[in-house]
Amino acid sequence: MIELGKVQELEILRIKEFGVYVGEKDGGEESVLLPKKQVPQGASVGDKLTVFIYKDSSDRLIATIGTPKLQVGETAMLDVKDVSRIGAFLDMGLEKDLLLPFKEQTHPVKKGERCLVTLYVDKSSRLAATMRVYTHMSNQSPYKAEDWVTGTIYEINDSIGAFVAVDHKYYGLIPKRELYGKFKEGDTVQARVTRVREDGKLDLCLRERAHVQMGTDAELVLKVLDEFDGILPFNDRAAPEAILREFKMSKNAFKRAVGRLLKEGKIRITDKTIEKI
Repeated sequence: MIELGKVQELEILRIKEFGVYVGEKDGGEESVLLPKKQVPQGASVGDKLTVFIYKDSSDRLIATIGTPKLQVGETAMLDVKDVSRIGAFLDMGLEKDLLLPFKEQTHPVKKGERCLVTLYVDKSSRLAATMRVYTHMSNQSPYKAEDWVTGTIYEINDSIGAFVAVDHKYYGLIPKRELYGKFKEGDTVQARVTRVREDGKLDLCLRERAHVQMGTDAELVLKVLDEFDGILPFNDRAAPEAILREFKMSKNAFKRAVGRLLKEGKIRITDKTIEKI
């Protein structure tokens, strides 16, 4: 069976002046054209070729020996090449660009942007992309608690947190309480697995465990102190919002870092400031 949007091995059934027709030897009359410029030199009837099946501008099935950046059901980061009145066109590694319809965009994309999408077959039996990737994620990841992973943020919910596609294919969530700093859809993050849920989904954190992270946070506090000429205009009783703005960390993490620096004799705390010694 010839599958749209899939890489598959097919046999050369017929040779024509304009290319060869490929299909399965026992697949009856079903075959697809591989244009002449794509045919390997010296190819003959019976040879097997690895091809990707898509549709040309006339909506006909066509084969290519080119390697697509994703297949149906797969998710990948693709570049936006152009935006038209019907949607955006993405570079999927082939001569023909991939349509990302407006209704499948989670935010209006712009030319030059990179976005995380899944390839699917639409109701008109055409290949299309969607940014609504949640239902295409898997809960069968190989990761366990304390592993570090790489993922792409594909949705941010102000009440829940940031949804992350780990390795572009596994469910991940950075809970709101762990989301310090400014992030947007499409950002790539390095995160620590804090828990593998019973359903296989991953809870993530952008920071090390507290006792490990403390050293890094302390160095950051010293760096910011230098930017303020050695005197920070607030102390460890500052509002969480001020700490988040200047340090991208929670108040508890800030207090741990300040406590460490105080113990090491690198700072002193006054009623209104933190000063570098």
